[in-house]
Amino acid sequence: MAIPPYKAPSRSAYDVVIVGGAVIGSSTAYWLSQALGDRASILVVERDSSYEFSSTALSTSAIRQQYSNPINVKISQFGIEIIRGFQERMAPFYKNEPAPDLGFKEHGYLYCCSPEGVEAARERVELQRSLGAHTVFLEPGPLKERFPWLNVNDLGGGSWGAREEGWFDSMGLLNGFRRAARASGVEYIDNAVTGLDVADGRVVSARLATGQTVACGTLVNATGPRAQQVAAMAGLSIPVAPYKRYSFVFASANPIPGRMPNVIDLSGTFVRPEGELFLTGNTPQGDGPADYDDFEMHFEEFDDYIWPALWHRIPAFDALKVQTSWTGHYEYNMLDHNGIVGFHPEVTNFMFANGFSGHGLQQSPAVGRAVSELIVHGAFQTLDLSPFCYERIERNEPFLEEAVI
Repeated sequence: MAIPPYKAPSRSAYDVVIVGGAVIGSSTAYWLSQALGDRASILVVERDSSYEFSSTALSTSAIRQQYSNPINVKISQFGIEIIRGFQERMAPFYKNEPAPDLGFKEHGYLYCCSPEGVEAARERVELQRSLGAHTVFLEPGPLKERFPWLNVNDLGGGSWGAREEGWFDSMGLLNGFRRAARASGVEYIDNAVTGLDVADGRVVSARLATGQTVACGTLVNATGPRAQQVAAMAGLSIPVAPYKRYSFVFASANPIPGRMPNVIDLSGTFVRPEGELFLTGNTPQGDGPADYDDFEMHFEEFDDYIWPALWHRIPAFDALKVQTSWTGHYEYNMLDHNGIVGFHPEVTNFMFANGFSGHGLQQSPAVGRAVSELIVHGAFQTLDLSPFCYERIERNEPFLEEAVI
């Protein structure tokens, strides 16, 4: 992996050091800069500012409200609010050029449901609707009427988010947060944290690859799949590891008529339109975590797992041709596939913002705001994300969320 030349920080001490400058780190930096202005010094250390291999850049960039836990629904609702109003929010930081339009494609999600899963799916839809979502449950007949290209023979129905779900520009979101944070006084450097110094239950400083040591008041771990690497530097441990996910863009000899949503098959394979083409992938296969720098593509994933599922669910996909593909990393929380947000109880200025298991991009606006609130106020001010706390990891008490795919 090519890394750009590293840069030294401008100061020897910062109020907040954020390790990782992709979307979680940059969202945190943005919200902190708006809350604190010039009252605090903030440093973001990013090991590769090209973001070539970041989970943000390699994400499939979608957002949904179809969760079973109210907290995750509300997190996504705030994310949608930010995505829709992003251009206006960012305009003050783009004085001589247009702020990024995230190109939100509000096509919705369609979750296919097995016959035995109907009752649970209906309960999730009822919960989502009680919180203001527009999800509906369609039985096989109405499902086939609305999406005639879909094979419903083995389905009990499907839950469809007709509004406020879809996909958007991931790098536009990252670059907007990053630009706004820098314009508000946050310092970004190309560098890597190689060690942390801990004394009296606090991180007192971070050591950098260029040899400098910077003192810090608060240390935020926003390193995505590398989260455990940084936690270990402080003598801590979280069950977060990189798992590979393969994405493929393909052409189909047969067009799909109408407004196609992001279809989630029973197998975990998803597919959605990308202009004249289609984007597909699945839940990570394989038997364990990947190496941090392992982005090798396994092309057989398409033939062995994805294409059979696509052809079964959408028979028009009988003649496909892969145009491009890539490998990304999920920062998998192996306890419960949900984020870890909050301070460590013993290393009291070490902040976790990790383990989002493929949901980090869509949850980044709310998570960055929440981390900022904990740092500035010592407590959540808007959404209460305390069920994501680190303490549940030590207690081995999973956060319950049924819709983790």
